[in-house]
Amino acid sequence: MPPLQLQAASFKVSTLFLDVKGGFDNVCANKLATILTRGGVSAYLVAWIKSFLSKRQCRLIFQGAPKVFCPVAVGTPQGSPISPLLFLLYIASLHPTLPQGLAISYVDDLTIPVGSDLVRSNIRAFQYYFGSVQRQGADLGVAFSVPKTELIHWRTPKDRSDVSFAPIATNDMLFPPSQVVRWLGYRLTPTLHSSVHFLRRLALAKASFTPIRQLSAAGKGLCSWCNRKLVFGAILPILTYGCDLLVPDTATLRKLNSFWHVVLRWTTNYFYTTALGALYCEASLPPISSICKHRRRSAAIRLVCAPSEFNPGTARIPETVPTWDQGRSADDHRFLFQGSPKAVHLTSWLGPAVNSAKHLLLDSLCHEVSDLIEEIPILPLA
Repeated sequence: MPPLQLQAASFKVSTLFLDVKGGFDNVCANKLATILTRGGVSAYLVAWIKSFLSKRQCRLIFQGAPKVFCPVAVGTPQGSPISPLLFLLYIASLHPTLPQGLAISYVDDLTIPVGSDLVRSNIRAFQYYFGSVQRQGADLGVAFSVPKTELIHWRTPKDRSDVSFAPIATNDMLFPPSQVVRWLGYRLTPTLHSSVHFLRRLALAKASFTPIRQLSAAGKGLCSWCNRKLVFGAILPILTYGCDLLVPDTATLRKLNSFWHVVLRWTTNYFYTTALGALYCEASLPPISSICKHRRRSAAIRLVCAPSEFNPGTARIPETVPTWDQGRSADDHRFLFQGSPKAVHLTSWLGPAVNSAKHLLLDSLCHEVSDLIEEIPILPLA
């Protein structure tokens, strides 16, 4: 896949993160039935969904609360497997069509990235789109949480212009740009440096390890097998979350490994003088660097094997990348760079390995499957 490296400092990308206030509690059964009917859903299925959401009751459970049920006029039941799907169908109209950008969401977290030659142009675009989304949301009884709304102006390593602090001012609300935003557990910075994210994961892993290590002291407590199960199920997912997309730099990886060695020595109850090679083998847990490479390779395989109609990332891969279908953007009209071909420089994706700190995350991720190009046609669908 041709890795896109930004060459023109005049091209600016900004992203607005919105959070639907209340989430599943905003769904109105009558309005949802109207949306489904207009979408061509069968009448019997619409009637079943409307009946499923109607005449529901709830009560508060805490010490001293009256055990009285109250009727609930809106909302979907928490824990129901179809509640997320009904909510997505309910807010589908909130995804605007952007001529030079993209609107994606994960359940109630809506993200709108736009790109232009000036940050001010991005701000004006956000003012227009935010007003449009607010009006459509008002018709559905949906509002956005102002404290959870975040703005970020992205920068590239070659962009030498001044850092932009231009906020969004709309409807008597002011949204200043953030230097770190959290979305779906990822902590992203304007330069897409991964150190902030992984240092946060390291702090969370250390906090989780503190009570766990009290379960097994030297010579007593849980056996090594149980320790490994705890580490594999409770510590490793926290520590390596995000390594499928982000790559830790050398200094951050050294800190991750230092903590990981402490965890492995607790797992095996071995001396601090034990060689690391033997420690990895006895604990049956590989180094953090190997785990990150494996997770990243697996994510890349899932990306190129997924149908583009199900995975927005696959739909943004150029046609030169061997994937299962051809429903993708052209090489010179990708994602936010549509209409600005002079702002990007295309190189061969089968060339030398790209630097994730200097190229788009999607490009550097797909580079992980460059040596599997001959095997891709036989890979299973993700």
